[in-house]
Amino acid sequence: MKTLGMIIREYRQEHSLSLRELANRSQLSHSYIDKLEKGVDPRNGKPVEPTLAVIAQIAKAINKDKAALLEEIGYLNKSVNVSLTSKEERDIARDLEKTLEELDNSEEALMFDGEPIDEHTKEMIRISLENSMRMAKQLAKQKFTPNKYKKD
Repeated sequence: MKTLGMIIREYRQEHSLSLRELANRSQLSHSYIDKLEKGVDPRNGKPVEPTLAVIAQIAKAINKDKAALLEEIGYLNKSVNVSLTSKEERDIARDLEKTLEELDNSEEALMFDGEPIDEHTKEMIRISLENSMRMAKQLAKQKFTPNKYKKD
């Protein structure tokens, strides 16, 4: 797996770009690009951990898809398929019902522009909440499951 610094350096060498030229393309400072290439902050010796916004700017500057770049540097693992157990499914259903009950029973009902929302909109909110809960559970499971228990 390559590091972001390796990818930046390779791109600069292949396209004969200086740090300043890539900095102008990415709208980042040349000193920050240098830190990314080296992987450490020379002031304190700590690893440089760019934000997703910075990675997106780098991806745009080097003409690469953001998701592809995230995969290449190991931030995303496309091949991992995390399934939920029946207990986790029940937990999601229970939490969803509890959340919806709290929304329905609150003194200020769900409203849009001062009007109570219709049933169709409530159903859309329910679906959105369920998907969000499911995704959060899957991401947590993927992130916090030790590698020795993950299936390849």
